[in-house]
Amino acid sequence: MNYYFYKALLIFIALPFLISQRIPQARVLPLVPTYQESLFSGPKKAGILENKTIDEASGLAFSQKHENLIYTHNDSGGDPIVFMIDNKGKSQGQIVLEGASNRDWEDIAVGPGPTKGQSYVYVGEIGDNNAVYPEIKIFRFAEPSTLQAEIKVKPEVLTLVYPDGPRDAETLMVDPLSDDIFILSKRDSSNVLYKTSRKNFGKKEKIELEKVMKLDFTMSVAGDISVDGSQILIKNYLMVFYWTRNPGESIPEALSRKPAILPYKPEPQGEAIGFHTSGKSYFTLSEKRFNVEPTLYRYDKK
Repeated sequence: MNYYFYKALLIFIALPFLISQRIPQARVLPLVPTYQESLFSGPKKAGILENKTIDEASGLAFSQKHENLIYTHNDSGGDPIVFMIDNKGKSQGQIVLEGASNRDWEDIAVGPGPTKGQSYVYVGEIGDNNAVYPEIKIFRFAEPSTLQAEIKVKPEVLTLVYPDGPRDAETLMVDPLSDDIFILSKRDSSNVLYKTSRKNFGKKEKIELEKVMKLDFTMSVAGDISVDGSQILIKNYLMVFYWTRNPGESIPEALSRKPAILPYKPEPQGEAIGFHTSGKSYFTLSEKRFNVEPTLYRYDKK
């Protein structure tokens, strides 16, 4: 089947779902995106997920300790488990977060933490479809040094509140070049970027997020910053936005420029994106919808 016909067909099939998500009007949300094909290749099927328990994948992040290892998780109502898969979709075990719950985990990131030279996994309990929860949480734990079928960890917890009331979010990004953690809202007509500091972990009180800026698109569902901090990805259901970051720039300064639009094969409910550790590829993953098995796709830098 012709690729572009397949893309249009998937968008048509997904329209009832998109409508159900109450997509607001925004200046940048065309149904047929215009790709900048010169930067990254089109999709390559890396593999179908072997672990069928992962049926509502809502985040994706590459390990910085284990080659080609990916962390992912299910969203609302799932067990407090981070699943480990390889870059072909094969199962590598799971990490149980003791004492945590999964009210609505929506994104995951890997980045620095309190111990120099040690990478950490950050899990965002930031989903809130109806904007009713007074607080959100980020769980953090050190990447395991060895892999096992099941690993148990006791995560640190950072409790956050918005300065302008509850809202839904599905994008969590950790800046490797600063102490900043970013959360991007989903349902506003222009999605809003908020930030906090990694240094707030360990504080018992609730920390108020700082409102940073608005972006000219809506329905953001995932994002990532490359390991070296020089590239930024944010995706919604139909498009992948891409920025390069100049030396000395902050993340908001980079995001203030017009993004490039990267190749993206529309997925049944694609809510996960992440850079390969090398920064030379990005991967996407969808929840299981319309009886389509969750498939890991890879896009390579040209």
